[in-house]
Amino acid sequence: MEFHTATLDNGLEIVCETHSSAASVALGFFVRTGSRDETPDVAGVSHFLEHMIFKGTESRAALDVNREFDEMGAIYNAFTSQENTVYYAAVLPEFQTRSLNLLADILRPSLRQDDFDTEKKVICEEIAMYADQPFFRLYDTLTTQHFAGHPLANSVLGTTESITALRREQMVDYFNHRYSPTNVTLTAVGNVDFDQLVADAKAFCGHWTPFDAPRDRREPIPACTRNLICDPAVARQSLGMLTNAPSYQHPDRFAAEVLASIYGDSTGSRLYYALIETALADEAHCSYNPLDHAGMILTFASASPDNAAQVREVLLAEARKLLADGVSEAELAAAKNKIASAVTIKGEVPTGRLTAVGFDWEYRREHESLETSVNATLAVTADDVLRVATEIDLANPTSLTLGPLETL
Repeated sequence: MEFHTATLDNGLEIVCETHSSAASVALGFFVRTGSRDETPDVAGVSHFLEHMIFKGTESRAALDVNREFDEMGAIYNAFTSQENTVYYAAVLPEFQTRSLNLLADILRPSLRQDDFDTEKKVICEEIAMYADQPFFRLYDTLTTQHFAGHPLANSVLGTTESITALRREQMVDYFNHRYSPTNVTLTAVGNVDFDQLVADAKAFCGHWTPFDAPRDRREPIPACTRNLICDPAVARQSLGMLTNAPSYQHPDRFAAEVLASIYGDSTGSRLYYALIETALADEAHCSYNPLDHAGMILTFASASPDNAAQVREVLLAEARKLLADGVSEAELAAAKNKIASAVTIKGEVPTGRLTAVGFDWEYRREHESLETSVNATLAVTADDVLRVATEIDLANPTSLTLGPLETL
Protein backbone atom coordinates (compact mmCIF):
# COMPACT_ATOMS: atom_id res chain seq x y z
CA MET A 1 0.00 0.00 0.00
CA GLU A 2 1.25 3.47 -0.92
CA PHE A 3 -0.19 6.94 -0.36
CA HIS A 4 0.09 9.76 -2.88
CA THR A 5 -1.05 13.38 -3.00
CA ALA A 6 -1.12 16.10 -5.63
CA THR A 7 -2.71 19.53 -6.00
CA LEU A 8 -3.82 21.09 -9.27
CA ASP A 9 -3.09 24.72 -10.07
CA ASN A 10 -6.70 25.63 -9.27
CA GLY A 11 -6.44 24.14 -5.76
CA LEU A 12 -8.16 20.78 -6.30
CA GLU A 13 -6.47 18.26 -4.00
CA ILE A 14 -5.97 14.64 -5.05
CA VAL A 15 -5.31 11.90 -2.51
CA CYS A 16 -4.81 8.25 -3.35
CA GLU A 17 -4.20 5.05 -1.40
CA THR A 18 -2.97 2.48 -3.92
CA HIS A 19 -3.26 -1.28 -3.44
CA SER A 20 -1.66 -3.13 -6.36
CA SER A 21 -3.32 -6.38 -5.29
CA ALA A 22 -6.83 -4.88 -5.33
CA ALA A 23 -9.20 -5.94 -8.09
CA SER A 24 -11.11 -2.64 -8.27
CA VAL A 25 -10.82 1.14 -8.08
CA ALA A 26 -12.99 3.44 -5.96
CA LEU A 27 -13.12 7.15 -6.85
CA GLY A 28 -14.94 9.98 -5.18
CA PHE A 29 -15.27 13.75 -5.15
CA PHE A 30 -15.60 14.92 -1.54
CA VAL A 31 -17.20 18.38 -1.43
CA ARG A 32 -16.92 20.16 1.93
CA THR A 33 -20.48 21.40 1.98
CA GLY A 34 -23.69 20.32 3.68
CA SER A 35 -26.56 21.60 5.76
CA ARG A 36 -24.07 23.25 8.12
CA ASP A 37 -23.18 25.65 5.33
CA GLU A 38 -26.73 26.68 4.47
CA THR A 39 -28.71 29.78 5.42
CA PRO A 40 -32.37 29.46 6.44
CA ASP A 41 -33.65 30.71 3.07
CA VAL A 42 -32.01 27.74 1.28
CA ALA A 43 -32.53 25.02 3.90
CA GLY A 44 -32.03 21.62 2.27
CA VAL A 45 -30.30 22.95 -0.85
CA SER A 46 -27.15 20.81 -0.41
CA HIS A 47 -29.12 17.58 -0.53
CA PHE A 48 -31.38 18.87 -3.31
CA LEU A 49 -28.27 19.82 -5.31
CA GLU A 50 -26.86 16.32 -4.82
CA HIS A 51 -29.93 14.99 -6.66
CA MET A 52 -29.58 17.59 -9.40
CA ILE A 53 -25.94 16.67 -10.05
CA PHE A 54 -27.15 13.44 -11.69
CA LYS A 55 -29.68 15.22 -13.92
CA GLY A 56 -27.27 15.98 -16.72
CA THR A 57 -24.61 18.33 -18.02
CA GLU A 58 -24.02 20.32 -21.20
CA SER A 59 -22.77 17.14 -22.90
CA ARG A 60 -24.87 14.46 -21.18
CA ALA A 61 -28.57 14.05 -20.45
CA ALA A 62 -29.64 12.33 -17.22
CA LEU A 63 -30.23 9.07 -19.08
CA ASP A 64 -26.73 9.30 -20.55
CA VAL A 65 -25.22 9.59 -17.07
CA ASN A 66 -27.01 6.51 -15.79
CA ARG A 67 -26.38 4.55 -18.99
CA GLU A 68 -22.65 5.25 -18.93
CA PHE A 69 -22.27 4.22 -15.30
CA ASP A 70 -24.16 1.02 -16.14
CA GLU A 71 -21.99 0.34 -19.20
CA MET A 72 -18.94 0.35 -16.93
CA GLY A 73 -20.66 -1.92 -14.42
CA ALA A 74 -20.05 0.80 -11.82
CA ILE A 75 -21.35 0.82 -8.29
CA TYR A 76 -22.11 4.51 -7.90
CA ASN A 77 -24.04 6.84 -5.65
CA ALA A 78 -23.83 10.01 -3.57
CA PHE A 79 -24.76 11.19 -0.10
CA THR A 80 -25.18 14.46 1.76
CA SER A 81 -24.57 15.06 5.45
CA GLN A 82 -24.34 18.05 7.73
CA GLU A 83 -20.84 18.76 6.43
CA ASN A 84 -20.13 16.86 3.22
CA THR A 85 -21.55 15.92 -0.14
CA VAL A 86 -19.77 12.92 -1.67
CA TYR A 87 -20.08 11.53 -5.20
CA TYR A 88 -18.41 8.18 -5.83
CA ALA A 89 -18.07 5.19 -8.11
CA ALA A 90 -16.37 1.81 -7.86
CA VAL A 91 -15.20 0.24 -11.13
CA LEU A 92 -12.75 -2.20 -12.63
CA PRO A 93 -9.28 -0.64 -13.10
CA GLU A 94 -9.69 -0.38 -16.89
CA PHE A 95 -12.53 2.10 -16.33
CA GLN A 96 -10.56 4.46 -14.08
CA THR A 97 -10.27 7.25 -16.66
CA ARG A 98 -13.79 6.88 -18.01
CA SER A 99 -15.41 6.91 -14.55
CA LEU A 100 -13.40 9.98 -13.51
CA ASN A 101 -14.44 11.74 -16.71
CA LEU A 102 -18.08 11.06 -15.92
CA LEU A 103 -17.86 12.05 -12.26
CA ALA A 104 -16.01 15.25 -13.13
CA ASP A 105 -18.55 16.13 -15.80
CA ILE A 106 -21.59 15.75 -13.55
CA LEU A 107 -19.94 17.97 -10.95
CA ARG A 108 -20.54 20.79 -13.41
CA PRO A 109 -24.30 20.23 -13.89
CA SER A 110 -26.70 22.08 -16.16
CA LEU A 111 -29.32 22.57 -13.41
CA ARG A 112 -32.13 22.83 -15.92
CA GLN A 113 -35.38 24.41 -14.76
CA ASP A 114 -37.52 21.45 -15.87
CA ASP A 115 -35.33 19.01 -13.94
CA PHE A 116 -35.35 21.34 -10.93
CA ASP A 117 -39.15 21.48 -10.88
CA THR A 118 -39.50 17.71 -11.18
CA GLU A 119 -36.85 16.87 -8.60
CA LYS A 120 -38.37 19.31 -6.12
CA LYS A 121 -41.37 16.96 -5.96
CA VAL A 122 -39.04 14.00 -5.37
CA ILE A 123 -37.35 15.80 -2.46
CA CYS A 124 -40.71 16.68 -0.89
CA GLU A 125 -41.73 13.02 -1.13
CA GLU A 126 -38.45 12.03 0.53
CA ILE A 127 -39.08 14.47 3.38
CA ALA A 128 -42.55 13.00 3.85
CA MET A 129 -41.14 9.46 3.80
CA TYR A 130 -38.62 10.19 6.55
CA ALA A 131 -41.26 12.05 8.58
CA ASP A 132 -43.10 8.72 8.82
CA GLN A 133 -40.06 7.06 10.42
CA PRO A 134 -39.83 7.82 14.16
CA PHE A 135 -36.05 7.44 14.39
CA PHE A 136 -35.32 9.97 11.63
CA ARG A 137 -37.97 12.36 12.84
CA LEU A 138 -36.59 12.22 16.36
CA TYR A 139 -32.98 12.53 15.19
CA ASP A 140 -33.72 15.58 13.05
CA THR A 141 -35.63 17.33 15.83
CA LEU A 142 -33.12 16.37 18.51
CA THR A 143 -30.11 17.73 16.63
CA THR A 144 -32.01 20.97 15.97
CA GLN A 145 -32.77 21.17 19.68
CA HIS A 146 -29.25 20.27 20.84
CA PHE A 147 -27.37 22.60 18.48
CA ALA A 148 -29.85 25.48 18.71
CA GLY A 149 -28.26 28.71 17.49
CA HIS A 150 -25.46 26.86 15.67
CA PRO A 151 -25.31 25.86 11.96
CA LEU A 152 -25.18 22.18 12.96
CA ALA A 153 -28.83 22.56 13.95
CA ASN A 154 -29.76 22.75 10.26
CA SER A 155 -31.73 19.82 8.84
CA VAL A 156 -30.03 18.00 5.97
CA LEU A 157 -33.32 17.53 4.12
CA GLY A 158 -34.73 20.94 4.93
CA THR A 159 -38.50 21.22 5.21
CA THR A 160 -41.36 20.90 2.77
CA GLU A 161 -41.80 24.66 3.06
CA SER A 162 -38.15 25.52 2.42
CA ILE A 163 -37.85 23.16 -0.55
CA THR A 164 -41.15 24.32 -2.05
CA ALA A 165 -40.04 27.96 -1.81
CA LEU A 166 -36.52 27.30 -3.17
CA ARG A 167 -35.79 28.78 -6.58
CA ARG A 168 -33.38 27.44 -9.18
CA GLU A 169 -31.43 30.72 -9.05
CA GLN A 170 -30.80 30.20 -5.35
CA MET A 171 -29.39 26.73 -6.03
CA VAL A 172 -27.14 28.09 -8.77
CA ASP A 173 -25.89 30.78 -6.38
CA TYR A 174 -25.23 28.16 -3.68
CA PHE A 175 -23.33 25.99 -6.17
CA ASN A 176 -21.25 29.01 -7.25
CA HIS A 177 -20.33 29.72 -3.62
CA ARG A 178 -19.57 26.17 -2.42
CA TYR A 179 -18.37 23.97 -5.31
CA SER A 180 -14.95 25.53 -5.64
CA PRO A 181 -12.05 23.21 -6.54
CA THR A 182 -10.40 24.51 -3.37
CA ASN A 183 -13.34 23.04 -1.44
CA VAL A 184 -13.19 19.61 -3.11
CA THR A 185 -10.94 16.58 -2.67
CA LEU A 186 -10.63 13.88 -5.32
CA THR A 187 -10.04 10.62 -3.46
CA ALA A 188 -9.07 7.27 -4.99
CA VAL A 189 -8.41 3.87 -3.41
CA GLY A 190 -7.48 0.50 -4.84
CA ASN A 191 -5.63 -0.61 -7.96
CA VAL A 192 -5.14 2.99 -9.08
CA ASP A 193 -2.74 4.35 -11.68
CA PHE A 194 -1.92 7.54 -9.78
CA ASP A 195 0.01 9.29 -12.56
CA GLN A 196 -2.89 8.72 -14.90
CA LEU A 197 -5.31 9.91 -12.22
CA VAL A 198 -3.48 13.22 -11.90
CA ALA A 199 -3.22 13.66 -15.66
CA ASP A 200 -6.94 12.95 -16.06
CA ALA A 201 -7.85 15.28 -13.21
CA LYS A 202 -5.92 18.07 -14.93
CA ALA A 203 -7.76 17.39 -18.17
CA PHE A 204 -11.24 17.04 -16.65
CA CYS A 205 -11.08 19.45 -13.69
CA GLY A 206 -8.20 21.83 -14.39
CA HIS A 207 -10.53 24.45 -15.89
CA TRP A 208 -12.67 24.73 -12.74
CA THR A 209 -12.44 28.28 -11.37
CA PRO A 210 -11.31 28.56 -7.72
CA PHE A 211 -12.86 30.84 -5.09
CA ASP A 212 -13.14 31.01 -1.31
CA ALA A 213 -15.75 28.78 0.36
CA PRO A 214 -15.44 29.44 4.11
CA ARG A 215 -17.26 27.58 6.89
CA ASP A 216 -18.44 28.65 10.34
CA ARG A 217 -16.33 26.48 12.68
CA ARG A 218 -17.28 27.97 16.03
CA GLU A 219 -17.76 25.45 18.82
CA PRO A 220 -21.38 24.47 19.48
CA ILE A 221 -22.76 24.93 22.99
CA PRO A 222 -25.02 22.00 23.97
CA ALA A 223 -28.57 22.87 24.93
CA CYS A 224 -28.96 20.06 27.52
CA THR A 225 -32.73 20.56 27.45
CA ARG A 226 -35.51 17.99 27.75
CA ASN A 227 -38.51 18.00 25.42
CA LEU A 228 -41.39 15.77 24.38
CA ILE A 229 -43.39 15.48 21.16
CA CYS A 230 -46.82 13.93 21.62
CA ASP A 231 -48.10 12.21 18.50
CA PRO A 232 -51.01 9.80 19.03
CA ALA A 233 -50.47 8.42 15.52
CA VAL A 234 -47.15 6.87 16.61
CA ALA A 235 -47.57 3.51 18.34
CA ARG A 236 -44.29 3.26 20.24
CA GLN A 237 -42.29 5.71 22.30
CA SER A 238 -38.90 6.75 20.92
CA LEU A 239 -36.28 8.26 23.23
CA GLY A 240 -33.21 10.17 22.07
CA MET A 241 -30.30 11.63 24.01
CA LEU A 242 -27.48 13.71 22.57
CA THR A 243 -24.21 15.01 23.98
CA ASN A 244 -21.27 16.85 22.46
CA ALA A 245 -18.25 14.66 21.70
CA PRO A 246 -14.65 14.87 20.39
CA SER A 247 -14.25 16.20 16.86
CA TYR A 248 -12.68 14.60 13.79
CA GLN A 249 -9.56 16.58 14.62
CA HIS A 250 -9.31 15.44 18.27
CA PRO A 251 -7.16 12.47 19.34
CA ASP A 252 -9.90 11.40 21.75
CA ARG A 253 -12.07 10.31 18.80
CA PHE A 254 -10.87 6.72 19.29
CA ALA A 255 -11.82 6.72 22.96
CA ALA A 256 -15.22 8.21 22.08
CA GLU A 257 -15.85 5.36 19.63
CA VAL A 258 -14.97 2.81 22.31
CA LEU A 259 -17.18 4.61 24.84
CA ALA A 260 -20.18 4.48 22.50
CA SER A 261 -19.60 0.76 21.90
CA ILE A 262 -19.34 -0.10 25.60
CA TYR A 263 -22.36 1.98 26.53
CA GLY A 264 -24.66 1.21 23.63
CA ASP A 265 -23.45 -1.12 20.90
CA SER A 266 -26.34 -2.99 19.27
CA THR A 267 -25.07 -6.24 20.85
CA GLY A 268 -23.15 -6.97 24.02
CA SER A 269 -23.22 -3.44 25.44
CA ARG A 270 -24.55 -2.15 28.73
CA LEU A 271 -27.74 -0.87 27.14
CA TYR A 272 -28.18 -4.16 25.30
CA TYR A 273 -28.10 -6.16 28.51
CA ALA A 274 -30.13 -3.62 30.49
CA LEU A 275 -32.85 -2.97 27.91
CA ILE A 276 -32.92 -5.58 25.13
CA GLU A 277 -32.17 -8.72 27.11
CA THR A 278 -34.69 -7.64 29.76
CA ALA A 279 -37.37 -6.96 27.10
CA LEU A 280 -37.85 -3.38 28.29
CA ALA A 281 -37.09 -2.01 24.80
CA ASP A 282 -37.18 -3.37 21.27
CA GLU A 283 -34.25 -1.19 20.19
CA ALA A 284 -31.41 0.50 22.08
CA HIS A 285 -28.09 1.72 20.75
CA CYS A 286 -25.51 4.48 20.92
CA SER A 287 -23.36 5.93 18.13
CA TYR A 288 -20.50 8.40 17.87
CA ASN A 289 -20.36 10.91 15.03
CA PRO A 290 -17.22 13.08 14.76
CA LEU A 291 -17.62 16.42 12.98
CA ASP A 292 -15.56 19.46 11.96
CA HIS A 293 -14.36 20.90 15.29
CA ALA A 294 -17.43 19.32 16.89
CA GLY A 295 -18.94 15.93 17.50
CA MET A 296 -21.87 14.12 19.05
CA ILE A 297 -22.82 10.90 20.77
CA LEU A 298 -26.42 9.87 20.08
CA THR A 299 -28.34 7.37 22.19
CA PHE A 300 -31.64 5.99 20.91
CA ALA A 301 -34.21 3.62 22.37
CA SER A 302 -37.66 2.45 21.31
CA ALA A 303 -40.17 0.92 23.70
CA SER A 304 -43.85 0.49 24.45
CA PRO A 305 -45.42 3.55 26.10
CA ASP A 306 -45.86 1.51 29.29
CA ASN A 307 -42.11 0.94 29.55
CA ALA A 308 -40.92 4.34 28.30
CA ALA A 309 -40.41 6.01 31.69
CA GLN A 310 -38.44 3.03 32.99
CA VAL A 311 -36.35 2.90 29.81
CA ARG A 312 -35.43 6.55 30.19
CA GLU A 313 -34.34 5.96 33.78
CA VAL A 314 -32.22 2.98 32.72
CA LEU A 315 -30.51 5.06 30.02
CA LEU A 316 -29.51 7.69 32.56
CA ALA A 317 -28.73 5.18 35.30
CA GLU A 318 -26.32 3.29 33.06
CA ALA A 319 -24.61 6.57 32.13
CA ARG A 320 -24.26 7.55 35.79
CA LYS A 321 -22.96 4.09 36.67
CA LEU A 322 -20.31 4.31 33.96
CA LEU A 323 -19.22 7.73 35.21
CA ALA A 324 -19.06 6.49 38.80
CA ASP A 325 -17.37 3.12 38.28
CA GLY A 326 -15.58 3.39 34.96
CA VAL A 327 -15.36 0.42 32.60
CA SER A 328 -13.99 -3.07 33.10
CA GLU A 329 -11.01 -4.46 31.22
CA ALA A 330 -13.20 -7.23 29.80
CA GLU A 331 -15.77 -4.91 28.21
CA LEU A 332 -12.98 -2.55 27.11
CA ALA A 333 -11.23 -5.39 25.25
CA ALA A 334 -14.47 -6.60 23.67
CA ALA A 335 -15.39 -3.12 22.44
CA LYS A 336 -11.95 -2.47 20.98
CA ASN A 337 -11.91 -5.82 19.21
CA LYS A 338 -15.37 -5.22 17.72
CA ILE A 339 -14.34 -1.82 16.38
CA ALA A 340 -10.99 -3.06 15.08
CA SER A 341 -12.67 -6.01 13.35
CA ALA A 342 -15.35 -3.83 11.75
CA VAL A 343 -12.81 -1.29 10.48
CA THR A 344 -10.57 -4.04 9.10
CA ILE A 345 -13.35 -5.96 7.36
CA LYS A 346 -14.73 -2.77 5.81
CA GLY A 347 -11.25 -1.68 4.75
CA GLU A 348 -10.49 -4.89 2.85
CA VAL A 349 -12.16 -3.47 -0.27
CA PRO A 350 -11.51 -0.09 -1.92
CA THR A 351 -15.11 1.10 -1.49
CA GLY A 352 -14.81 0.44 2.24
CA ARG A 353 -11.64 2.50 2.54
CA LEU A 354 -12.75 5.39 0.33
CA THR A 355 -14.64 7.44 2.93
CA ALA A 356 -12.00 6.84 5.61
CA VAL A 357 -9.19 8.08 3.34
CA GLY A 358 -11.29 10.96 2.04
CA PHE A 359 -12.48 12.19 5.44
CA ASP A 360 -9.05 11.83 7.05
CA TRP A 361 -7.78 14.28 4.45
CA GLU A 362 -10.87 16.49 4.54
CA TYR A 363 -10.73 16.99 8.29
CA ARG A 364 -7.07 16.63 9.26
CA ARG A 365 -5.03 16.83 6.04
CA GLU A 366 -3.37 13.54 6.88
CA HIS A 367 -3.38 9.93 5.75
CA GLU A 368 -4.19 7.41 8.46
CA SER A 369 -3.51 3.87 7.33
CA LEU A 370 -5.80 1.02 8.32
CA GLU A 371 -3.06 -0.32 10.58
CA THR A 372 -2.68 3.07 12.29
CA SER A 373 -6.43 3.30 12.91
CA VAL A 374 -6.61 -0.20 14.35
CA ASN A 375 -3.58 0.37 16.60
CA ALA A 376 -4.99 3.66 17.86
CA THR A 377 -8.24 1.91 18.78
CA LEU A 378 -6.43 -0.95 20.53
CA ALA A 379 -4.34 1.57 22.49
CA VAL A 380 -7.40 3.14 24.18
CA THR A 381 -7.41 2.60 27.95
CA ALA A 382 -10.17 2.42 30.52
CA ASP A 383 -8.98 5.76 31.88
CA ASP A 384 -9.31 7.28 28.40
CA VAL A 385 -12.90 6.11 28.14
CA LEU A 386 -13.83 7.40 31.59
CA ARG A 387 -12.15 10.74 30.95
CA VAL A 388 -14.08 11.27 27.72
CA ALA A 389 -17.37 10.21 29.32
CA THR A 390 -16.74 12.70 32.12
CA GLU A 391 -15.70 15.55 29.82
CA ILE A 392 -18.78 15.22 27.61
CA ASP A 393 -21.04 14.76 30.67
CA LEU A 394 -22.67 11.60 29.38
CA ALA A 395 -25.39 11.66 32.07
CA ASN A 396 -26.52 15.22 31.24
CA PRO A 397 -27.71 15.01 27.64
CA THR A 398 -30.13 16.96 25.54
CA SER A 399 -33.13 14.64 25.44
CA LEU A 400 -36.27 14.24 23.37
CA THR A 401 -39.07 11.69 23.37
CA LEU A 402 -41.55 11.09 20.56
CA GLY A 403 -44.69 9.03 20.80
CA PRO A 404 -48.26 8.80 22.06
CA LEU A 405 -47.50 9.85 25.66
CA GLU A 406 -48.39 13.38 26.74
CA THR A 407 -45.92 13.31 29.63
CA LEU A 408 -42.94 11.15 30.60
